[in-house]
Amino acid sequence: MAKAELSVACVQLSSQADVAQNLEHCRELVRRAASRGAELVLLPENFAFFGPESAKRTVAEPLTGGPIVSALSDIARESSVFLVGGGFPERSDDPERPHNTALLVGPDGAQLAAYRKIHLFDVELGAGGSYAESLATTAGASVLVVDVAGFKVGFSICYDLRFPELYRAMTEQGAEVLLVPAAFTLHTGKDHWHVLLRARAIEAQAFVLAAAQHGSHPVGRQTYGHSLIVDPWGIVIAEASDGPGLAQATLERTRLEEVRRSLPSLAHRRLTPREVLSRKP
Repeated sequence: MAKAELSVACVQLSSQADVAQNLEHCRELVRRAASRGAELVLLPENFAFFGPESAKRTVAEPLTGGPIVSALSDIARESSVFLVGGGFPERSDDPERPHNTALLVGPDGAQLAAYRKIHLFDVELGAGGSYAESLATTAGASVLVVDVAGFKVGFSICYDLRFPELYRAMTEQGAEVLLVPAAFTLHTGKDHWHVLLRARAIEAQAFVLAAAQHGSHPVGRQTYGHSLIVDPWGIVIAEASDGPGLAQATLERTRLEEVRRSLPSLAHRRLTPREVLSRKP
């Protein structure tokens, strides 16, 4: 059943390589968000472990249980919220390359859905650093849209943000809220973070929730932060300051309906991606 409003929060962290300490920071901030009325809380990518890529396999665990998965269930239950662990190492068929998985847990602590990051960050940024996520991560392949407290919610993780076809696929499945947990580098974030998030919101005419890492992490990684929430018109309605904290807002269905009614671009589509590729000049 459609819901009129949904109170949401994006948690901003500065995670390190200590899993237990990171999870305690998550617990504190989720508790704070819930005390302010949040019903859905999004944690950033690497919320539980932000160490060397090659070390991810040592903390990878199955969805059937482990310290990270168990902590997510406990935190959600304690604060009575829908909680999304925005990206952690989940064991895959390749023991050397776990998935980067976002896990949705309900207020009762039960697992509701899991999304595995599709697009992996393999880039050469010059002074901004070199990254090869695929060397230590197995990519996912499935689009995920699920009902969360009366809103249709689509899942993505960090580098996925640069691929609008993923968000179009989510929109076609009815997505009204798009999740983007991330650990955007300082080098790319300062120029692209706000632009890309606002573009995805405008294209999909959907709310966007983006929970980010901020600051310094092991092996010299620097992340941009600026966790934020964007409305379907592309307006930033909440944004976190530097350091650990929250971006929190209430999503109003009337705003979503107003934007989609006044500028019905989703209904005006004439070409699917396949048709675009097949057309000849």
